[in-house]
Parts: sequence; structure tokens; C-alpha cells
Amino acid sequence: MATFSRIAVARATKATGLVPVFYHKDLETCKKVVKACYDGGARVFEFTNRGDYAHEVFGELNKYVKANLDGMMMGVGSVIDAGTTSLYLQLGADFIVSPLINAEMAKTCNRRKVAWMPGCGSVTEISYAEELGAEVVKIFPGSQVGGPSFVKAVKGPLPWASIMPTGGVSPTEENLAAWFDAGVHCVGIGSKLFQKKEDGSFNYKGISEKVGSAIKIIESFRK
Repeated sequence: MATFSRIAVARATKATGLVPVFYHKDLETCKKVVKACYDGGARVFEFTNRGDYAHEVFGELNKYVKANLDGMMMGVGSVIDAGTTSLYLQLGADFIVSPLINAEMAKTCNRRKVAWMPGCGSVTEISYAEELGAEVVKIFPGSQVGGPSFVKAVKGPLPWASIMPTGGVSPTEENLAAWFDAGVHCVGIGSKLFQKKEDGSFNYKGISEKVGSAIKIIESFRK
């Protein structure tokens, strides 16, 4: 079962402002990437349900994290149905992220007080997701939905909305400034965080530095 409540996850995403989003089929690679993000200051991590046997990788990864990375909240993204949601909840996922709204997923998470972050693309969808119990809603793909200007417009009629864009977010001062000035709750960042060496292997030190830099930039906007 989840280690952290939906409220704890919402607070943690707000506190750091950053959710690394990652998938790899190799367990050892995943362990090193999550550890690198943790060392950089991340305390919320989204493993995406993208490949065959992804749930098996997550199950072992989550065991490693719970035993070695105190305070790291592990969630699963790219989940689109209640059955897969239940599978990951049994593996201890602390939150579930989806590119869409599925009411049965909401009910499944709500029964266990687990955070559910559905993908939305309009004011109507955001309001409906909140009606279903979402503390934080995802806009995806962030730049295609409308970017920072979309978030700013939504915050007019829905100032209470806690929005996490994923897709089109970069760990640069200019890009992060645009999103946080618009009023986002946090941002999800994928491949642009995960630096690689010339030989194609992951640069774990570089990942830690990139995560740490992004978190410091976000903190500077909130002072």
C-alpha cells in the first residue's frame, strides 16, 4: 500500500515544484536514475507505465526506494484504467498520474486516499477532475494545450486549481519562470532532465546537478 497520503504528496509536489518523469526497462538503471534525482533534491518521482512488464520493474524499484531513499514518494504515470491503477496500488504506488480523466480510476484511488493526477485540457475537464477528488491536475501535453498562457487563463475562474504541466517543460530559468509566473503548482519534466554521456549511457552526476539546479531556480521564484 502507499506510504504517503494524497495530502502529503500534494504538499511535497508544491514544496519542491518538480516531478522527474522517467521510464527504463532496466531495473538497475532505474535505481541509479532515481538515486541521482534524490541526491539532487527531488522527493517525488513519476515512473511511467510505458513498456512490457513495467509493473514488475516498478515493484522492485519501489522496494529499493522505500529501503534506501527516505522520504522519496514514488508514483506511476501513463495509467489509463482502473485495473492498471489497482495493480500499481498493490505494488505500493504513492500516486497515480494519467493523461486522461477516468472516473473509475478516481474511485479506486479515493478508496485508499491515494493521490490521483488526471490529464486535463480545458476548464471543464479541470473542474470535473476536482469534482472527482483530484488535489492536483495535470495538463498534458503542456505546451500543446496552451502553455503558460493557458494556465494563467485557467487560474482566473479557478484560482484554487493546482496545476502540473507535463510536456513542453524545460529545466531552464526562462522556461520555468514562464510556468511558475503563470501559477503552476509544480512541473513534470522528462527527458530534458536525464543527461547522457557521449557513449549513450546516463550521466548520473549530471542528472543530480540538473535536478538540483531546477529546484533552486523554482525556489528563487517563490521568495
